[in-house]
Amino acid sequence: MAATEQRKATWKQIGPGIVVAATGVGAGDLVATLIAGNLFGYALLWTTIVGCIVKISLAEATGRWHLATGRTIFDGWTSLGRWTWAYFGVYVVLWGFVYGASAMSATALPLSALFPQVPFNAWAILAGVSGLAIVWFNRYAIFEKIMMIFIGVMFVIVVGLAIYVGPDIGEAVTGLVPLLPEGSLFYTLGLIGGVGGTITMAAYGYWVNAKGWRDSGWMRMMRIDNRVAYITTGVFVIAMLVVGAELLYASGIALSSGDQGLLDLGEVLRDRFGGFVATLFLVGFFSAAYSSIIGVWHGVSLLFADFVNHVRGQSDMDPGATEKSLPFRAYMLWLTFPPMLLLLLGRPVQLIIAYGVLGSFFMPFLAFTLMWLLNSSRTPAEWRNGWISNTGLAIAGGLFLVLCGYELYGVITGE
Repeated sequence: MAATEQRKATWKQIGPGIVVAATGVGAGDLVATLIAGNLFGYALLWTTIVGCIVKISLAEATGRWHLATGRTIFDGWTSLGRWTWAYFGVYVVLWGFVYGASAMSATALPLSALFPQVPFNAWAILAGVSGLAIVWFNRYAIFEKIMMIFIGVMFVIVVGLAIYVGPDIGEAVTGLVPLLPEGSLFYTLGLIGGVGGTITMAAYGYWVNAKGWRDSGWMRMMRIDNRVAYITTGVFVIAMLVVGAELLYASGIALSSGDQGLLDLGEVLRDRFGGFVATLFLVGFFSAAYSSIIGVWHGVSLLFADFVNHVRGQSDMDPGATEKSLPFRAYMLWLTFPPMLLLLLGRPVQLIIAYGVLGSFFMPFLAFTLMWLLNSSRTPAEWRNGWISNTGLAIAGGLFLVLCGYELYGVITGE
């Protein structure tokens, strides 16, 4: 079969896109969307469409690089210069340390609300260790099935809740008109750029390869997989916005910042609809947070293992072998155990600031390096960027640069 002859695309094969999109939707994203609905009602509904387009462009470009060239994204970064090693190495170590604590804390919140007899830190530690065990002992195929279960639970509960509270269709339609209410600019940018968009987007190509899609013959399947994933994410985000608009905006109820805001919503649901609905929501909250744990433990560990292989001078990467390699497992251990110190001791402010500043650079780095790679001779001519891909990546890169600038501004001014 010629490399460019497209294999038959089937719905049964969809998977890596759903995994990467759901991994990027964590508790913090749920709170951001909920608060946007809380503050502005349906006015920012249009941002979900723009956000889907941005994420589709980024993930498609990552997958296309892997399939068109037969090389990983880290191979591509290496071809741009070893400065990429320095950036990625510092970033992935610092990011993993703080993310591990954040993810375990977010997962512990709904568990602690459901079972308050167990100490909060015990739930957080159990979440991290169990996530480690799931990824440690299972290859990609089983990992994907486990992710699909949590994603299904999360999607059904949140979308079902949105239907249950009753969206205002007229207001929702007006929310599709691109308008910026006063004070909404950075909520808008955050919704477009934040939900479903993290370092795990760079892991999409690795999951595509782990699925068995290894050449450009899988390009059509990858694109369908990617679009279905982010359209599904868009529906999920709309559902959270509906919940925020219907339950909170009209009532003038304010939420706490951070993941605690989801527990506030649980109490609102308990007061209005009873304990059963509130409990269901907490189960959905847990599914969203826990799917991010196992998604990151697997996907970012693949990225780290590829990084270590390149430092060692080994550029060939077999996803099956990598899942059992020492670097892959070492990074999972790094995500799990050192962050427990932050759970026990509290999170040092300086580390959080450094994490935020460094992390804000990653998404523009990904967008612009993909543009560089996919417009050059490193990519076969048939699969280089067209104007649509370049426009999508340019918008994504520009958006994330603005968000990066906002993050730096906040650090400098203390706001």
